[in-house]
Amino acid sequence: MSTVPEDHVVLVDEHRNAQGLAPRATVHTTDTPLHLAFSCYVFRPNGDLLLTRRSLAKVAWPGVWTNSFCGHPRLDESYEQTINRYAAHELSLEIKWLHCALPDFRYRAVDASGIVENEICPVYVATAHGEPAPNPDEVMDHRWVPADEVAALVQAAPWAVSPWMAEQLPGVLAYRTHPASTIEGERA
Repeated sequence: MSTVPEDHVVLVDEHRNAQGLAPRATVHTTDTPLHLAFSCYVFRPNGDLLLTRRSLAKVAWPGVWTNSFCGHPRLDESYEQTINRYAAHELSLEIKWLHCALPDFRYRAVDASGIVENEICPVYVATAHGEPAPNPDEVMDHRWVPADEVAALVQAAPWAVSPWMAEQLPGVLAYRTHPASTIEGERA
């Protein structure tokens, strides 16, 4: 009988092969092993992007503005299941439409306290039903911002947002403006 901790991350090698599990609460340190994650950017049909400010209780990058939400899939959980779980838990949102914009995104970053993020992190774009009602343990603030204003912010001051958002945003916005991509059946 397996004893898989409920809240865990999947540790992987350079080729995304599972190498084991670690409790989520213990994995982000000054020597964080490579593990699976995801990032999600929620858009309104008018193009506004939901930005969130990370809770001050977060171990890594507390209080920093970032993408709509991000997290870690559990063993044998699809990214769609993971994203729906996090959307409900962190923002009380129900995902309406979801697409993987950057399937091969990977990054490593170190915050001011020395905590390391080291993730293979596919990046998704989505729309959702309703308005966010943030869980204060996860999100301390949120704003809907026109995508061009977010792009201008990241271009002018990439240090003002999470490092993964600064790296991901150009690809997310390029995906959104590609003629083949649609949100809710409309050209993005």
